[in-house]
Amino acid sequence: MDVVVLIGRILFAAVFLSGGVGHFTKTAYLAGYAESKGIPLARPAVLLSGAWQVVASLLVLLGAWADLGALLLAVFVLPTAFLMHNFWTETDPAQRANEQIHFHKDLSLGGAALMLFALFNTFGDQIGLQLTGPLL
Repeated sequence: MDVVVLIGRILFAAVFLSGGVGHFTKTAYLAGYAESKGIPLARPAVLLSGAWQVVASLLVLLGAWADLGALLLAVFVLPTAFLMHNFWTETDPAQRANEQIHFHKDLSLGGAALMLFALFNTFGDQIGLQLTGPLL
């Protein structure tokens, strides 16, 4: 089962790692989008959230305090669903549908991150193929 958990960690972390890197390669675009959503100090917020995602996803990916990494990802993605993908405010049907998809994606990723947190926190010392056990 250790290999299955490792594959799951890789697949789960890849979403956030690529997203975090995207915050550095597409900063201007993402800052403009954040501004349109009313996020203050959009450019620094994009850079900070990108670093947050990269660090947290690497913790999960490497199995180095994976419980902390999973919790950090949940803390990132759940508020993001409500702040950035508030589909209920959109009037254009296509944009509303797009935001609703992203909202539900973020909710499901947040739920998965919380489950991973519980898994690593409860059974972390028993899961192989990790650099460390749980921190919390």
